[in-house]
Amino acid sequence: MSQTFDLILKGGIVVNQDGRAERDVGILNGRIAYIGDLSRASAGREIDCRGLHILPGVIDTQVHFREPGLDHKEDLESGSRAAVMGGVTAVFEMPNTNPQTTTPETLADKVRRGHHRMHCDFAFWVGGTAENTKDVAELERLPGAAGIKVFMGSSTGSLLVEDDKGVAEILRRTRRRAAFHSEDEAMLRERKHLRVTGDPSSHPVWRSAEVALACTERLVRIARETGARIHVLHVSTAEEMEFLRGYKDVATVEVTPHHLTLAAPEAYERLGTYVQMNPPVRDEHHRQAIWEGVDEGVADILGSDHAPHTREEKDKVYPDTPSGMTGVQTLVPIMLDHVNASRMTLERFVDMTSAGPKRLFGIARKGRIAVGYDADFTIVDLKHRETITNAWIASKCGWTPYDGKTVTGWPIGTIVRGNVVMWEGELQSPSQGEAVLFEEALKP
Repeated sequence: MSQTFDLILKGGIVVNQDGRAERDVGILNGRIAYIGDLSRASAGREIDCRGLHILPGVIDTQVHFREPGLDHKEDLESGSRAAVMGGVTAVFEMPNTNPQTTTPETLADKVRRGHHRMHCDFAFWVGGTAENTKDVAELERLPGAAGIKVFMGSSTGSLLVEDDKGVAEILRRTRRRAAFHSEDEAMLRERKHLRVTGDPSSHPVWRSAEVALACTERLVRIARETGARIHVLHVSTAEEMEFLRGYKDVATVEVTPHHLTLAAPEAYERLGTYVQMNPPVRDEHHRQAIWEGVDEGVADILGSDHAPHTREEKDKVYPDTPSGMTGVQTLVPIMLDHVNASRMTLERFVDMTSAGPKRLFGIARKGRIAVGYDADFTIVDLKHRETITNAWIASKCGWTPYDGKTVTGWPIGTIVRGNVVMWEGELQSPSQGEAVLFEEALKP
């Protein structure tokens, strides 16, 4: 083809809907304009991608970037910088900030803060509460809204909706897929005495598999009764994975790299409170069951649940320690290491990080390498061995539970709407992040 493009990716192995093959990709005005042989074409910039795999841009649909109100841990700029350093091109950020993202005004404020300040594209979950139930249908269609997120456990104040009636009232008003943190709050209150001071390994004893399963069973029943679509976040138990395989008509499933990679008791012995998460990292039985859910397709997508805290906060004595760890920057290398270990195929990784999020949440123009789509790419070297270190982490908190872990497979480049944002570990352009568009919320 004889044509001029803004950018040509030359000779990479493109992974898209018809498999993988060595191809050139031509980009014009931020969109994919041609896939094939571009040996006769010209461009303002060409990048030699021979020996590299060109993947659809990785979309992380669960991150906590802490802004506004908790900026000492993270902010939209630093969190998105961590994302693109790890090959992530778009994120969905959570509502438990201060103030909480529960109104049109607080959502619009986040969109304003993110526009051309975040390095990747973005959307924001809107928290469903008892106070904003009547506004759910409007809130989930506002610009920049990923949908409605409900905490049935592990939250405080109005973001906690633990009763069946409150959940049903929200689901009756939703038209998009709503996301849920599924742990039974009443059971958590009853089981608080099981926490052992100074022993973070008691965390999964307190927040047991039974606590998670009881809530997920309630949630699925309510979804069926209300005719709503639900998304169960960070599924961590064998019992939930077995249960959810029977309800794929209403429920989709997210799993996380840490639940697929880390296991008790070793993780708690080595990392202590730095592996403390909600829901918890559990033993090998549960880890293997989550992998079976990935293999069988019960698990739909991967999300990092990036939830940073400072070392000072994490170094307190359990249970006076916050739950959460970094994850957005390590999602790609940790999962590529699993790909290289033959634990999952590269195509399955792509399905769970780009095609899957597009399918579940109706993302417009993202999630595929196809003509007309946004030119979002995660470019990786599957043979590159690298050791993850705290020094590499761009998050404000500056640490990762994977410090010292050597992986095979590494993000080489991050391209967002045709902008080369990261290449070989260096930021390449000013932040140009914009709000993600959704098919169910496009304005006529």
